[in-house]
Amino acid sequence: MPYVAPEVLRGKSHIQQSDIYSFGMIMYFIATGRQPFANRAHDHNLALDICKGVRPESNEPEIPKCYIDLMKKCWISNPMKRPNVTEIEELIRLFYNSYKTKSDDDEIDNEIEDQFTEAETYRKSNKFIQSNIHHQAIYMSRLLNSHVKDLNKHLNDE
Repeated sequence: MPYVAPEVLRGKSHIQQSDIYSFGMIMYFIATGRQPFANRAHDHNLALDICKGVRPESNEPEIPKCYIDLMKKCWISNPMKRPNVTEIEELIRLFYNSYKTKSDDDEIDNEIEDQFTEAETYRKSNKFIQSNIHHQAIYMSRLLNSHVKDLNKHLNDE
């Protein structure tokens, strides 16, 4: 459920932008080594919170700011405001090239490289401890019908 876009949880059709949201959750997992929302039950309440804009916490010392910015853009509630695949590719290529091409003249490349270097240093000195995974946190395919049933009604009542 944590990888499913809010609009899909609300019963709307799956569109390409829904995959962008899921990609943002994959970015979170890659950066932190932790599954999104591992500390909570994957139930109706989580579905409601996701639809209300709740997202996993991301800390700058642990994740480069430029990476966090892209990840959060992928998580925007309005699917039409999420970046498209081309924009994501351009930014990831920029991240990659900041390491590949060492140039003292390029301030943006140097800043990105510094952010990734600092995050890696932080990760090495602060060993990750996998938090306990909630016994109702499920990370495999399953039908979500029972968890998203009447979701729009609950969202409209608030």
